[in-house]
Amino acid sequence: MAEDFRTELSDAVNALPAADWESLVAATPGATPFQRHVWLSALEQSGCVGAETGWQTVVVSLRDASGALAAACALYVKSHSYGEYVFDWAWARAYAEHGLPYYPKLLLAVPFTPVGGAKLLGRDATARKALLGEILAIARRSGFSSLHALFLDPQEAQWCSALGLLERTTLQFHWRNPPAEGGAVWPDFEAFIGSLRHDKRKKIKQEQRQVRDAGVCFRALVGTEITESHWDFFTRCYQTTYALHGSDPYLNRAFFQTIGAQMPEHCLLFIAERDGQPVASSLVLLDPQSRIAYGRYWGAVAHIPALHFDACYYQPIAWCLAHGYSTFEGGAQGEHKMARGLQPVATRSAHWLAHPQFSRAVEDYLERESAALAEHQNSLQERLPFKEVQ
Repeated sequence: MAEDFRTELSDAVNALPAADWESLVAATPGATPFQRHVWLSALEQSGCVGAETGWQTVVVSLRDASGALAAACALYVKSHSYGEYVFDWAWARAYAEHGLPYYPKLLLAVPFTPVGGAKLLGRDATARKALLGEILAIARRSGFSSLHALFLDPQEAQWCSALGLLERTTLQFHWRNPPAEGGAVWPDFEAFIGSLRHDKRKKIKQEQRQVRDAGVCFRALVGTEITESHWDFFTRCYQTTYALHGSDPYLNRAFFQTIGAQMPEHCLLFIAERDGQPVASSLVLLDPQSRIAYGRYWGAVAHIPALHFDACYYQPIAWCLAHGYSTFEGGAQGEHKMARGLQPVATRSAHWLAHPQFSRAVEDYLERESAALAEHQNSLQERLPFKEVQ
């Protein structure tokens, strides 16, 4: 007989004790640092998420008969589709054209974080599946137009499909060492670029030479090596980059200060300096247990050709090689990353729409999109930058 759970709802991750939440993170296969209590609560406490930003938190937790926490996750009631990286703007427009409200919608994801991994935290698979069922029930009975579960791990994607949610695949680009199962491991950066075709290798060397010729050198700072002044400069770079693109940054200094202070073991910061003065910075989040590095944010206060590629790809990859990290995730989208040794990787999401006709229309669209994406991914595999497929 299936285990019975009691459902509780709260409006903040901090409503649950950090120790209880962290025990679920530790018990959940595929959980990432972005599911940690400190990361999610820092988003709330800094004001980066909240009703006023269009990200209203709803924490769903399940408790067993003894009252012990068995499963939990953070949902978000969204009044827009910014900061998600699985794009549904066309769906929202279609609703509007037919006089139907698309917002508010319900989202299962880490805000502003296109990272694959477990989103349903639980002490075991039974509790996690029960949590998913409760989330879908909440979406149905609360009158939301839709439920979207983004960047799921493979097991969660299967559970969603079994419940009738629509499957969607998108592409990211990741660096892996070795690049294929059973392949040779690169010992250092020179070995890595030496495995690339001549034109790609030449381009990387040219870009790094441009940066060196501009008088730029890099410092890599980890954990407690990152001081308050470093976070100040990084935030300035991050905000400057958003301003240059005419948009407002999702995150703020208070958020970065919190993660720097409370989860330093996950923070890797590159500082680019010219003539002893910092000119750019990039932030990488680390998962020391899984040996995965996540490229997240960058910015510069001076324009230097090719600096972005060095700060965001070459320096992190070289660091991963030097410290035994096997994967570097380059973030959302960007086929230009392939020329730098990153490979296309499928990511999974799942979607439920309350309106039957729109659900069928989206299902038809996703079938066509998935077929086109699979064909595109196959073509990308044929264009990998290596001398030969590893």
